[in-house]
Amino acid sequence: MTCTISSLFGTLVVLLLWRVEDVAEACSCSPVHPQQAFCNADIVIRAKVVGGKEVDSGNDIYGNPIKRIQYDIKQIKMFKGPERDIEAIFTAPFSAVCGVNLDTNGKKEYLIAGKAEVNGKMHVTLCDFIVPWETMSATQKKSLSQRYEMGCECKITRCPSIPALSVVQRNACGLIG
Repeated sequence: MTCTISSLFGTLVVLLLWRVEDVAEACSCSPVHPQQAFCNADIVIRAKVVGGKEVDSGNDIYGNPIKRIQYDIKQIKMFKGPERDIEAIFTAPFSAVCGVNLDTNGKKEYLIAGKAEVNGKMHVTLCDFIVPWETMSATQKKSLSQRYEMGCECKITRCPSIPALSVVQRNACGLIG
């Protein structure tokens, strides 16, 4: 009887670990340079998160409520996006489904690059570029206002060394900053 219980327990552990791996891989993305993030985003802002709450955002096809996290923000600067200020950003409730967890005490400033939804709201995922403002270099901060947008017309490629920038390719640009 002990052998059967051990075998059953071993099988359950293997199945559990197999499912944990599936959840862990549910949201994965490659790191992206700030210039590429700027070009891919609909909206790029500098902001403080001042609050957060779970909200309903409709129902799925089975009638179950869809939950999202709404982060209330104080926008400091708009680098790319609509003329009006963004007051809230939305994300999935869990990181396993690409939800973002942000500090809501209003003290930390973030650079947030995300997508505009059809209703004018901003949505972010773990694959979007969201970093604490103080971790960005001076060149990256300056480039948000002056240089990144000019580079969006090019196919952006990473150059492992500076001499590679001297190789001219049609519509190809090296990353800035």
